[in-house]
Amino acid sequence: MAESPAGQLVFVTTPIGNARDITLRALDVLRAADVLVAEDTRTLRRLLEIHGVPLSGRPLYAYHDHSGDRDRARVRGALEQGLMVAYASEAGTPLIADPGYGLIAAAREVSATITATPGVSAAITALSLSGLPTDQFHFYGFLPSSKGARCKALEGLRPVPGTLVFYESPNRIGKALQDMANTLGPNRAAALCRELTKKFEEVVTGTLADLVTRSATATWKGEIVVLVGAEGAVEPDALDVDEALETALRDQSVKDAVAVVTEATGLPRRQIYQRALEILKDR
Repeated sequence: MAESPAGQLVFVTTPIGNARDITLRALDVLRAADVLVAEDTRTLRRLLEIHGVPLSGRPLYAYHDHSGDRDRARVRGALEQGLMVAYASEAGTPLIADPGYGLIAAAREVSATITATPGVSAAITALSLSGLPTDQFHFYGFLPSSKGARCKALEGLRPVPGTLVFYESPNRIGKALQDMANTLGPNRAAALCRELTKKFEEVVTGTLADLVTRSATATWKGEIVVLVGAEGAVEPDALDVDEALETALRDQSVKDAVAVVTEATGLPRRQIYQRALEILKDR
């Protein structure tokens, strides 16, 4: 008797804020899947409604941090029947600081095909906006909640030769920033990105000391990504930037001068370009 063909497990990346940041392929998978699995079923239902994807009586199961063997067995059973199972994170790329790893083991047990629809990630989006070097970076995710464990983890990250990327919650962002400044060094260049792709998106840059000062009076809500430059990467002084631009503009075009100073400082190109125009206007 021939064995039934194994099914397919597809990890679906969902928007981190703006519902339009979903790929056409992801919507195709959500329409075609026989079984839908979600970190948060309410969030997935809402996403399906926004994009006009009917559930049509298909099973919709939850799979999250507290799921156990029974939940994995349910997915494995669907795959054994040769069905397509789509797993969607609550926001962003599945398995990146999200549950779902156990489903891979369940799929492999029945020789199911495993694939993913790529898309938005809060960590990568924040890297693009931070103005910090992106040639090397280390994604840590959420730091430990207790101060001792958090400082120990940060101490181990001090020599990492690249930009550090953390996720953090609003209720402990102040304590986390203070521990980062104390352990990694207050003069390290840093960026705080929150509510990415949403209406109140905000990117705050400076040194860790600057962010600690801001956090003392600011009320930062929503999902937060904190990025810290490698050791030795400090926020350039405004006077240093102006001096570098003045020198570069003497014998280079605006485009070339901006490129040189952007590379040297690690600051966003738009910021350097705007300052270059101001310098030329003052002349």
